[in-house]
Amino acid sequence: MNLHLEAAAANVSLFWLLTTPHEFAHAWTATRLGDDTPRREGRLTLNPLAHVDWIGTVVLPTVTSLLGRGFLGWGKPVSTNPARLRGGLNGLAAVALAGPASNVVMAMLLALVAGFAADPAPALAAYAFRGAYLSLYLALFNLLPVPPLDGSKLLLALRIPVVVYRELAQFGFLFLVVAMVASDLGVWMSRLSLHGAQFLLGLVR
Repeated sequence: MNLHLEAAAANVSLFWLLTTPHEFAHAWTATRLGDDTPRREGRLTLNPLAHVDWIGTVVLPTVTSLLGRGFLGWGKPVSTNPARLRGGLNGLAAVALAGPASNVVMAMLLALVAGFAADPAPALAAYAFRGAYLSLYLALFNLLPVPPLDGSKLLLALRIPVVVYRELAQFGFLFLVVAMVASDLGVWMSRLSLHGAQFLLGLVR
């Protein structure tokens, strides 16, 4: 078995960088829509330690990266109260989409860094490009309609019965692990993200 040590180290360190704005975007959007739950729970901050989930942010990203089966990981979920959000479940969908949207913005910024650093600092450029790729990957991954990912909140916005959502949530973690390890889902998302990062870099250069 080949272990992808370099890829794992880069992925996990970049994931720490990308998780913070992702979760902050959820907290900021929820607050703007009238729910002060994230602020009261200390999530309206850019402090990385406020958003870390040790299994989702460190352990699983390391294991899946080492195995070369795509990338599986998440930050500490931001709690929201749909009853306090303007728009109710539609507001919840906006909060959910804010995280992946932040990943797209971060991918653009990192591609910009990669483009300008290509000649004077090739190592930094390579790291930033990998960050752009990973950020797009996280946007796609989090849009999967499986609890606890952001995409699952869109199911609630589409008014699926809460009891069905709760049943899905019981097996969501297991489904994600099996899907990433036993199928080409991670590989497919990885290829699509790579093409996206190359496109963004091409725009800069």
